[in-house]
Formats: sequence, structure tokens, C-alpha cells
Amino acid sequence: MQTRRGLLKTGAAAAFTTALWPSAGSANPYARFKGTSLVVNFPAHPHFDAVTKILPQFTAETGIKVEVDTLQYLRMRDKQLLEMSKPGKGDYDLLAYVVFWKSEYANKGLIREVGPMFKDPALAVPDYDFNDLIPGYVENIGLVGGRKGYLAGPSAKLIGVPFGAETSALAYRVDLFAQNGWKVPETYAQLEALLARIPETAKGMGALASRGQTGHQVVHAWLLHMAPMGGRIFDDQWQPTFNNAAGIRSASLLKKIIETGPAGGAAFGFDEMKNAFMQGNAAMFLDSIAVAGEMNDPAKSKVAGKVAWAYHPEDIRRGSQTGGFGIAIPKNAANGEAAFMLMQWLTSKKADRLIAAAGGSPSRFSTYGDFDLQQKFKHYATFATALKYADPDWRPIINEWNELNAPVFGVALGEIVTGRKDPKQALDEIVPKVRAIMEKGGYYGPNAPK
Repeated sequence: MQTRRGLLKTGAAAAFTTALWPSAGSANPYARFKGTSLVVNFPAHPHFDAVTKILPQFTAETGIKVEVDTLQYLRMRDKQLLEMSKPGKGDYDLLAYVVFWKSEYANKGLIREVGPMFKDPALAVPDYDFNDLIPGYVENIGLVGGRKGYLAGPSAKLIGVPFGAETSALAYRVDLFAQNGWKVPETYAQLEALLARIPETAKGMGALASRGQTGHQVVHAWLLHMAPMGGRIFDDQWQPTFNNAAGIRSASLLKKIIETGPAGGAAFGFDEMKNAFMQGNAAMFLDSIAVAGEMNDPAKSKVAGKVAWAYHPEDIRRGSQTGGFGIAIPKNAANGEAAFMLMQWLTSKKADRLIAAAGGSPSRFSTYGDFDLQQKFKHYATFATALKYADPDWRPIINEWNELNAPVFGVALGEIVTGRKDPKQALDEIVPKVRAIMEKGGYYGPNAPK
């Protein structure tokens, strides 16, 4: 069941977005921007590959031209910071950003707050329906300045809109589960029981493919399990809580997942984990839903047609991950208002369905609920329900996370999954390091973020 706290968080995000929306809009807010040329920065990524396929339709409908500067994801942040820091106009009118960049960009005053633009009847598209956007995505990717500095709250501001976002769900081999009489796990207790049973029953088959590589990858896998188990890295006063019962239990479970999974799992990043499942070396996959299309593509996957999806298992609570990309308007954009029109069009109900049909990731509940798309993508009905439990706070979105993630947590968890250290010992040992980093960042005392 969803907890009361989870419902309140979802309600807070919904209340925020309802307050954005004007009662009426211009009959055709696109008309005055006809002939404008926009430059956008997108990553080389399957979602944005789908987006580029429908951009000609935007130009045909509005008369606004769009030039796409496509970069590898790892090169985007440096280029964006360079462009947005120019004293005059930067090259980009609209850009895609990763959730972890939102606070940095907002704190440096580099991106435009779009909440007021959604309230402007001269700019807001009347049938946009902001409340149809998935609240967990909006809070996780679009808001800054609220609770903890990155969640919903009275002081939260909308600086972007989710676009290419994702959550987590459980993929499993329908054929193997049917042949062996395995029950699809709905809880973590059921999942743990399957971990040992699958390799014993199906010789040579790994139970659950997982990230395990020391650094960011193993941290991501740990947090996937810790959130449903009721754990958090910090409490509301930024005191470390990751070494409590939930943190230790989820780290111990991750070690067991690696041990019973496909061979080499302790060195797996996301691609290796995904490929292990798609090559038929694991019975289950628990991570991003963004790979659903690849898994059902015979050109890429040996298990195409044999995969079904279920909800991220429940423990103390339900809590699937949230993350991915959003789109924002640089403060120094040459054509900021026209870029806002593109932002609305790309994330509208119509375009969201078009992008989904082309292989992209929906941002709206109505897209997941679309009958035709549900016939094409059988997993959409499952994802629509799973997204109600998307947790915007499953990991802290703070500037210090880069310093904490791979160098501190990633090393400790690498030692745990490879058996070099006991989970409690490894997590207890890094508490002083974590506190020191947070102290340096000003998280303790009267001026600490709330």
C-alpha cells in the first residue's frame, strides 16, 4: 500500500502544478513566433531519437524551426555550462538536463523559472493539462527550492518539465516462470526466496541481473532496494541514516543478488546488466523501464516476446526510482518565449503519444492509459500503476552527491558485494567521511537547507 507520507508528497506536487495553470489562454499562442529559429541541445539517447522524428511536425504546425545539437550525455553538462554562462546570449534556446544538474543550474541562476510562464495567458497553451504529467517526475526533475532544496514545498519553483524520465519495474521471463512454476515476486520476501531457487531449478541461469560495478553503478543498485525497505541516506536534519537496519539489510540483499545472478555481476554496469538479461542469462531484471523497447526487439534481444513486466516489489512501502531527463530554458536564451512554446508542444498530450509510439518514454499518465498504445506496448498498463509510486526522494539531489556517490558509497558497497567487508562494518566506517562532506557543505547549523 502507498503510505500516508507518499500520498501527501504526491498531493503536494499535484497542488503545486494546479496552482500553475491559468484559467484561459490565447487562441493560438504559437502564431506570433512563426519564422523563429530555435537551437536545442539533446543527448544521444533513444528517447530523443524518437523526439527528432516528430520535430518536423512541430515546424509544420507552428512555423517555428528547430536545429538540434546532439551530444553524448557525458559531454553535455560542460557545454551547457559554457553556453549558459555567456554574458550575452548563449547558443541554446532549450536544453535537456539530467536530474542531478537541476539544483546546480538553478542555484547559479542559469535557467529560467517556467512556473510564471505557465500562468501567462499569452504563452500558456489552453489544453496542455499540467496535472496529467506524472507528479513523481515533476517533483523529482522539475522542482527546486522546496523541502530539502529539491522537492515540493511552499517555496518550490518549477524550472523544467520531465522529458525522457524513467522509473523502475521488474522484468521477468514468462516462459521460465511458467515452465518452473515460479511465482512473480510481489514483495521483497518473495524476491529473496527466488534468488536461491532459480539457479537450483534452472541450472546455469542467473536469478536477477543487477548492477554491481564498484562506484556509481553499485550505489544505484543499493538505493533501488533501500528505498522500498524504508531507508534513506539522510534524515530530515541531514544526519546519516544509511547504516541503519534498512541500509544494512538492502546491502546484504544486494550481495545475495550478485552471488545468485549471472556470472560476472560484481563488474556489471547498466549495459552489462541489461545485456545479461537480453542474452538469456538471467530470469529477472529490476531497473529502469527505459529498456522495455529494446528487450522486445528481436534485433537486439534473444528474449524478445518472452518478457513481461511487474511492479517494483513492495517491502515496508512501495518506492520505485525516479530519474532521467527534463527540458529547461537557459536564462540567456535568445528566444526564450518561443522555446517555451516548443517545451509545451513536446510535452503535450498529442506529442507525448507520438513520441511514445516512436519508442520514447512518456511523461503523462494519459499516454500510458492510451488504448492503442497499450495494445502495442503490453507493459504500459503495468507502468501506469507503477508510476503512482515513483519516489522523488529515493536518492538525495544535492551538489555534494558527486563527492559522496562513487568515491565514498561506491567504494564501500564494492567491498560489500565482493565479500571483502561485512555490510555493517563497511557502512559504519564511512559515516565520518559522509558527515565531514556534509559539514563542509553547510548542512549542519542554523542555515542548513530544510
